[in-house]
Amino acid sequence: MKRFFMKGLASDKTFYSGYCLKVILPATDGQKEILGGHENMVMAVTEGILKYQAEEDGEWTELAVGSGFAQIINNRVTILVDTAERPEEIDVRRAEEAKERAQEQLRQKQSIQEYHISRAALARAMSRLKAANRR
Repeated sequence: MKRFFMKGLASDKTFYSGYCLKVILPATDGQKEILGGHENMVMAVTEGILKYQAEEDGEWTELAVGSGFAQIINNRVTILVDTAERPEEIDVRRAEEAKERAQEQLRQKQSIQEYHISRAALARAMSRLKAANRR
């Protein structure tokens, strides 16, 4: 299987830099899998679970990620996201509280902008809980 170089950046850290065999990204229209030799493109990444298979050990690593984008050029993948957390880094209680707050905000009458912010907060909390529960 062909490999490719991947660099994953969150707003506060680099979560991966090295060679990969596969990466699965959450996108607006479902999950997208990137393999070595993928055509050049730029795509939006949504809140969800990002998975990658590092070349060194062949193990899958999962992360709860926020929104951002991915760029694939010349067998190099660069992923830029707001947040990236490994399941063991997630505080489940805090994620549950964030989910409840977002659900309460969605039940209240609000502007269109506030509605979209609340939906994004809910999606972020749900992806964090999903990642934490897989551990």
